[in-house]
Amino acid sequence: MTGPDFWEDQEKANELIAELKDCKAATEPVEKIDADMEDADVMVELLREDDGEESSQEAESFYKDLKGKVARLEFQVMLNGEHDKRNAFLSIQAGAGGVESCDWAKMLLRMYIHWIENSGYERKVYDILYEEEAGNKAATLLVEGRWAYGYLRAERGIHRLIRISPFDAQNRRHTSFAAVDVFPEFDEEIAVDVDQNDLRIDTYRAGGAGGQHVNKTDSAVRITHIPTNIVVQCQNERSQHKNKAMALKMLNAKLFLMKEAEREASFKDFQGGKSDIAWGHQIRSYILHPYSMVKDHRTGTETGNVNAVLDGAIDQFIEPYLRSTK
Repeated sequence: MTGPDFWEDQEKANELIAELKDCKAATEPVEKIDADMEDADVMVELLREDDGEESSQEAESFYKDLKGKVARLEFQVMLNGEHDKRNAFLSIQAGAGGVESCDWAKMLLRMYIHWIENSGYERKVYDILYEEEAGNKAATLLVEGRWAYGYLRAERGIHRLIRISPFDAQNRRHTSFAAVDVFPEFDEEIAVDVDQNDLRIDTYRAGGAGGQHVNKTDSAVRITHIPTNIVVQCQNERSQHKNKAMALKMLNAKLFLMKEAEREASFKDFQGGKSDIAWGHQIRSYILHPYSMVKDHRTGTETGNVNAVLDGAIDQFIEPYLRSTK
């Protein structure tokens, strides 16, 4: 990078900078812990000379902090899948059940938005299909940040909610389902040959909450890959051309992962246990009545603090699941 001709080839320069950034992201946390270990050695020597209560508390606090850093680094080392460091598309689709499931899909969207913000990631909304009465029929976000896909792939599957319905005048208990799909954002170098005759492309008017910003033209795009019945759609961009390009990018990513999974004879794993958006296929249950509990059926991890989970505290489920897959 210090060479006088470094910026003569800007594309190559940017590739090198990105490579350096990846290298630093891998080495700097290790170097920081290594430095902390040296500080720990010094602290041990000081404790031998002065084992007073204040020094002991300081040492204990330092140890807990260091232990947490090592645990986080150990976990990130496990995120060594080929695509784990990429950005992620997060898609939520309401199951059967009308407004109940649509409201649940909206609650899940809110949960993931809180997790994204708390994790320091950025997000872009590419599609939201609203239910007239309440909630969302479907939504798709792009989550930007290192290891976004590595973490969020643990969320792929069916999520079940049990509660007293706010839409039932008789206050009966209802069960709702929503499907979460996660796939990485690929760069342009990842390409899948797609026969244009296999695509059904529909355009429609982009929806919204109303007001002057509602789209007056058919700029939203929905693409169906007929052989696999994969459907992607985008309405975030102003122009139909940009929405089509983004929808094709999402379709390309899904088809690439599917072909990769088929080559590895692990198509079932690619689906993440997601099939029918209904009873018996859920990866996690969120129970608000008759008691409060969230349970991940893959690992047995559970908590009674449902409100914290719905406010984005889902690392307690993500990390045990990812550890169990290694």
